[in-house]
Amino acid sequence: MGGAVQNFQNVADVTAITQLVLSERESRDLGRWQRMEACFFPDARICLSWIDGSAREFVLGSIDMAKRGMKASHRISPPVVRISGDRAVVSAPAIIDIPGNVRGIEVQLSSHARFLYRVERRDGRWGIVFFDSIYMRDELTPCIPGQTIPITAEDVAPFRKSYRMLCFILSLGGYTPSHDLAGYDKEETAVAKTAEVYGWAGIDPNATDIMC
Repeated sequence: MGGAVQNFQNVADVTAITQLVLSERESRDLGRWQRMEACFFPDARICLSWIDGSAREFVLGSIDMAKRGMKASHRISPPVVRISGDRAVVSAPAIIDIPGNVRGIEVQLSSHARFLYRVERRDGRWGIVFFDSIYMRDELTPCIPGQTIPITAEDVAPFRKSYRMLCFILSLGGYTPSHDLAGYDKEETAVAKTAEVYGWAGIDPNATDIMC
C-alpha cells in the first residue's frame, strides 16, 4: 500500500510541476502578468538572453518588452520532470517566436532552446526558483515569401552561433544580450549548465529511472 501511495504522490507532483511551468509560459504569452509572477517564488532568479535578475524584474521587463511591440510567443514540447525530495528539475525543448522588422522588411525569428526550470516545494506548494536555458539554434525568415532580409554576415558576426539571430533582433530593440549563456555552439557550456541544474537537485541527468 505504501508504494502505491508514493506512486500516486509522484504522479500528482509531476502533474503539478508540469502545469506550473506551462502556466508560467502561457501567462507570459498572454500578458497575464500577476499569474506569471505567482509561478515564481519571490527570491527566484531568471537568466536568459535579455535578462539576469529577479522574478519581479523578469515580469516588469516582460511587460516593457510587450509595450515595445516585441511580443514573443513560445512553443513548448512536453516537459520532462525529475524530482528529488522537495526539489525538481524540468527540461522542455521550446521554440521562441518573435515577429520583427529589419530595415523595412517584416520578419519572423524562431529561436530553438531547451528551457530548464529549477522548482522547489515550500509549505506544500511548488514554485519556480530558477529559470534558464540552453540555446540550440535559430533562424530569421521573411514574413512575405520571396522578400530578402537586408542582413549581412557582418551584422551577426559579434553574436554566438546558437542564438545569433535572437541577439540580433534583441539588439535592434535596444537590448544588450548576454554572450555568456549556455549553447550548443560551445558544447562545454551546455554540459556545465546541465551539471549545474541537475546537481542543484542532487539528480544524475543520466540515470535510467523513467519517473521522478
